[in-house]
Amino acid sequence: MSNRSRRSLIAGVLAALALAAAPLPAAAQAYPSRPITLIVPWGAGGGTDATARIIASLLEKELAQPVTVVNRTGGSGVVGHAAIASAAPDGYTLGLATVEIGMMHWQGLTELTGASYTPIGLVNADPAGIQVRADAPYKTVSELLAAIKANPGKFKASGTGQGGIWHLAIAGLLRDQKIDPAALPWVPSNGAAPGLQDMVAGGVEVAPVSLPEARSLIDAGKVKSLAIMNDKRSALYPNVPTLKEAIGSDWTMAAWRGIVAPKGIPADARDKLSAAVRKVAASKEYTDFMASRGFGVIYAGPEDFGRFMAKSDTDLGATMKAVGLVK
Repeated sequence: MSNRSRRSLIAGVLAALALAAAPLPAAAQAYPSRPITLIVPWGAGGGTDATARIIASLLEKELAQPVTVVNRTGGSGVVGHAAIASAAPDGYTLGLATVEIGMMHWQGLTELTGASYTPIGLVNADPAGIQVRADAPYKTVSELLAAIKANPGKFKASGTGQGGIWHLAIAGLLRDQKIDPAALPWVPSNGAAPGLQDMVAGGVEVAPVSLPEARSLIDAGKVKSLAIMNDKRSALYPNVPTLKEAIGSDWTMAAWRGIVAPKGIPADARDKLSAAVRKVAASKEYTDFMASRGFGVIYAGPEDFGRFMAKSDTDLGATMKAVGLVK
C-alpha cells in the first residue's frame, strides 16, 4: 500500500471515529437533552413564583436537566402567558399558568385561552371560602345569603381587585342563587390580606377568599368560615361545609395553577413532562412545602387539566358577563 493510500485510509478511519463521537442532533436525542425554562407570568416573591420554584427544583431531579424560572410580568398576566404560548413548541419552554388565563380574554386583554396551550398538569387549587367576622350573627351561609337578598346594597365584600377571582367567586354564587350580584357591592383591595383586615375592622361584611389566606385570622378567633366553594371539604378546616352540603349548590370556584407548554409539543416530550409533574405533585417535598404555605395540593393529568381549564373559562365568562366585566 502506498503512503498516499495509507494516509487516505487513516484519514477515513479518523473521520468515521469523529463522526461516531459527535453528539447526535437534538431531534435524535432522548428528551430532554438540554436545560428547560419555566416562565412565571407573575412577579418574584409571590405565591405563584414560590410554587414555580419548588416545582422547578423537583423537576430537575426527575428530568436530569436544569430548570430555570423566568418571571415575565406585565399586562395583568398577559405578557407572561403570551410568552409561554408563543415559545417554540419543543418541550424546552414551559409555563405556570394561572386562573387568570380564563379571565383575560373576556376582558379584551388577549385572545389567549386555556386551549392555546398543551396542558401538562394541574398542581394547585385554592377554592374560595365565605368568611365573615367571628361575631357576625350568621351561623350558616344560608342565613348570610338570605340577609343579602333581603337588604340589597347593605352588605359589602372585599378580598381582591375589581373583577379578580374572589370577586367573581361571590358574584357567581349570588347569580347561582338567583340573587343579583349587585346586591353585595364589591370594595376593591390589593389582595386577600387587606380585604380581610377591612372586614375585621367593620368596613365590609364578607371576604370570599381562600381558607389558607384567612387561616391566621380564623385561628386567632377573629374570622369564621361559613362554607367552601369546592366539591370536597378542606383538609385545613374539615368542619367547614361545602356549598353542596350547606345549600345544595354545585357552584365551585378556585384560584389555580398548572404547568402548561406551547401548543403542539412532541408527544414524547408531553408524556415525559406529565409523568414528571405527576411525581412532583405527589412528592413529600412538594406537599410539605405547599402545606407550609397553606396552599392546596391537587393533581390532574393533561386531559383532565384541559377539561378543567375549559370549565373554569366558561364559569368565569358567565360570571363576568353578569357583573358587566366582559368587553
